[in-house]
Amino acid sequence: MPADRRRGDPGRFLAEINVVPLVDVVLVLLIIFMITAPLMYRGIDIDLPRSSVNTIKPEERVVLTVSRDRAVFIDKERVPRIGLDDALGKLARSRPDLTVYLRADRDVPYGTVVEVMDAIKHAGIERLGMITEPASGSER
Repeated sequence: MPADRRRGDPGRFLAEINVVPLVDVVLVLLIIFMITAPLMYRGIDIDLPRSSVNTIKPEERVVLTVSRDRAVFIDKERVPRIGLDDALGKLARSRPDLTVYLRADRDVPYGTVVEVMDAIKHAGIERLGMITEPASGSER
């Protein structure tokens, strides 16, 4: 090997790019944007008037649960399946804009869930939602 190649020829160009300063600049910009981004989203500053009466009513909702052993609960109170129609009817009469959310164990037979849904509809409750757990990526 020639001697000028071993020691590094001062006339040769360096073919490598030093990326360390580039990474430093990018990280500083990232930190700046992470700090300033939440500050950029601001609403309009207004001074709201005060009221002693709350004009917005919270949504009327009830959670109806069917456990693995087919027991039915309205919120946390156990209700016999025979008395479910009466209990739901009382709720529907006392709160006309009632929303019922149905939670049922995955091992409960489909027919049981349909019977409970049928009781909800017979009670005159039109707003029914189903509560589920979000599926993980492997279950899809």
